Amino acid sequence: MSKDGECCSTHLIEGDGTFNASGLENFIKEVKLSECGLSYAVVSIMGPQSSGKSTLLNHLFHTNFREMDAYRGRSQTTKGIWMARCAGIEPCTIVMDLEGTDGRERGEDDTAFEKQSALFALAVSDIVLINMWCHDIGREQAANKPLLKTVFQVMMRLFSPRKTTLMFVIRDKTRTPLENLEPVLREDVQKIWDSVPKPQAHKETPLSEFFNVEVVALSSYEEKEEQFREQVASLRQRFNQSIAPGGLAGDRRGVVPASGFSFSSQEIWRVIKENKDLDLPAHKVMVATVRCEEIANEKYSSFTANKDWLEVEEAVQSHPVPGFGKKLSSILDTCLSEYDAEATYFEEGVRSSKRKQLEEKLLQIVQPAYQSMLGHIRSRTLDKFKDALDDALKGGQGFAVAARYSTKAFLKFFDEESADAIIKQANWDTAKVREKVQRDIDAHIAAVRTSKLSELTTTYEKKLSEALSAPVEALLDGASDDTWPSIRKLLQRESEAAVSGFSTALSGFEMDEQDKDKMISSLEDYARGIVEGKAKEEAGRVMIRMKDRFTTLFSQDSDSMPRIWTGKEDIRAITKTARSASLKMLSVMSAIRLDDEIDNIENTLSLALVDSNSGSASNKAASLDALASSTWEKVPASKTLITPVQCKSLWRQFKTETEYTVTQAIAAQEASKRSNNWMPPPWAIVAIILLGFNEFMTLLRNPLWLLVIFVGYLLTKALWVQLDISGEFRHGALPGLLSLSTKFLPTVMNLLKKLAEEGQVPTSTNQRNPSLASKSFPSGSSDISSSASSEVISSENGTEYSSPIVHDKTQ
Repeated sequence: MSKDGECCSTHLIEGDGTFNASGLENFIKEVKLSECGLSYAVVSIMGPQSSGKSTLLNHLFHTNFREMDAYRGRSQTTKGIWMARCAGIEPCTIVMDLEGTDGRERGEDDTAFEKQSALFALAVSDIVLINMWCHDIGREQAANKPLLKTVFQVMMRLFSPRKTTLMFVIRDKTRTPLENLEPVLREDVQKIWDSVPKPQAHKETPLSEFFNVEVVALSSYEEKEEQFREQVASLRQRFNQSIAPGGLAGDRRGVVPASGFSFSSQEIWRVIKENKDLDLPAHKVMVATVRCEEIANEKYSSFTANKDWLEVEEAVQSHPVPGFGKKLSSILDTCLSEYDAEATYFEEGVRSSKRKQLEEKLLQIVQPAYQSMLGHIRSRTLDKFKDALDDALKGGQGFAVAARYSTKAFLKFFDEESADAIIKQANWDTAKVREKVQRDIDAHIAAVRTSKLSELTTTYEKKLSEALSAPVEALLDGASDDTWPSIRKLLQRESEAAVSGFSTALSGFEMDEQDKDKMISSLEDYARGIVEGKAKEEAGRVMIRMKDRFTTLFSQDSDSMPRIWTGKEDIRAITKTARSASLKMLSVMSAIRLDDEIDNIENTLSLALVDSNSGSASNKAASLDALASSTWEKVPASKTLITPVQCKSLWRQFKTETEYTVTQAIAAQEASKRSNNWMPPPWAIVAIILLGFNEFMTLLRNPLWLLVIFVGYLLTKALWVQLDISGEFRHGALPGLLSLSTKFLPTVMNLLKKLAEEGQVPTSTNQRNPSLASKSFPSGSSDISSSASSEVISSENGTEYSSPIVHDKTQ
């Protein structure tokens, strides 16, 4: 490829018919032909060898084709087809210089290339210059008539009508006026057209459908160069704006866009070389198909490498992108607009089809990002809905109202967000995603509703449990005739209070009355179940309860003070009372009585277990038979806690386990009686009287012994109290003796010392403050010891050491 100023040329087709595709691509890039769209024209020239074709083109279009050197002789200058850009002509005009015909180099028989190149020029050119000598007009061979005839014939067979301008350039015009030459030339061309065999489709097609014939004449370049240049310059003006309406190339029917020129040229030459049938519209569609596909692929690649698209694609994977729809719509619109701009001149059907395919491919790339965006919107909508619902519920709003309002608000929010994400080039429907959001919201509402109802139910069940468990347990522990009536009242009161609050709380959920009644009934059943469960629990501990009650009543008096078995208590009556109370507890625990039904459990148990020794034999047998059963009369099995057989077994076990307590009480009573009886037996008293009669008489004869015995009794009593002999022997005889042996001597010495101190107190002191003597011994045994000591001293020393008490009496 060579360049000279604005001109740029390349060897398009070699002399051997090789198409220079790479050279054409470089040429197109150099002259920027692809940017021209339909604003370009192609001019070609054909004619005999050495007829001045290249010289004419160089002067007419300011090209740089190689010209023949006349001094070296007449020979072939142009081999094959050369192409160059016309300098200074608008729009962009491409000129092709064809190898001359009738050249001796190829010989007489090698006319194939001439025909092929001529057909190629007619197929791709808007204007074909036919260079001919003026003196050849009227001749058969020299005027290229055989070539034109062959070309017309092949063109009629291969191509559909495409109007091309045939400009006959008459060189070295003679004195014959052009007005006389032009009719002859037009007549010859018409004859050639009429003589050409035509296909059935074009039998009546006139020459004007295919060709617009123009005739111009130029003076001799060698003899009249100045005139030649002026005429060429005038002719050049006709090529300016040649594609405008009325211009030389004004008929643009079937023109190939500039970006498809290279491919179209190669295909036309290939078909001509292979001599295959070529339909111009089909070729046009093929060129448009290939070129539009290339443009579409370029725009597709450009889109995939677009920085803005890649940023959006990456960002949308992790978070929602603000203005997602507008951004992608803009990027897609730019890409498709670029495609439209480059493919606008190609066949409309192909262009639209390829554009649609490009749009579909681009949308396939974009769709995952769009789905991710919808996913973010869906998640965001659901999260915001959850928060709003929680806030509404915390604010005290009713559940149904909060759920309905929040659902409406956030479905609208989803619609707004998804509308912002819509890509205008895509007709994607968000209905399915909206349905998913609706299902997500409904599922969350259902879950929260279930959770809230569960929490509400749990709350009221907990309140019922707290209100019933402890009181029911306390009432059952009391086990009286009012136990079950009191439990029924308690159950009714607490159930009504709970149901009232529960019903009010449920009103916010706008439930069906049937479901509401079902939940309220379930709560009432729960309350009843608490009572029944507590009753069953207490029934399982009935033995412990019975023993506790028996022990309490047996071991404590009416003032709840521990009993002291002194021997005066009626253990039989106490035992019967305690067992009756325990039997009352057993009868209360035997069945659940929440329906205010009357039963005879207590009477049956009383007759069979407590009063079995009284009554007639028939009643006793009937009561025993009643306990030989697994059910109570008038009591359903579902409400039975302790069966009659179990009651009989429990009572037997109860009596066995409480028998020891009764036995211990009886033993304690007997022991108390023995310990409190100080008198000897009557026979011992009689023996003492009979055997001690002499001693008794001796005492009567000598009263001093009575005084000695009395003093000894006092001393002994004082030692008894001081040493706490009865207390020492509580732990046994041996420990008592050991303890007394260590305490006896100190106690005796302490007693003597006190007596001595008492004897040394002056009489006056005693007279002034008689109370001091009594205060010297605090209390208890000391008083007794003091009085005993005083008595002893006064007895031995007469009135001189009398005790304060005796002195006071004397005073």
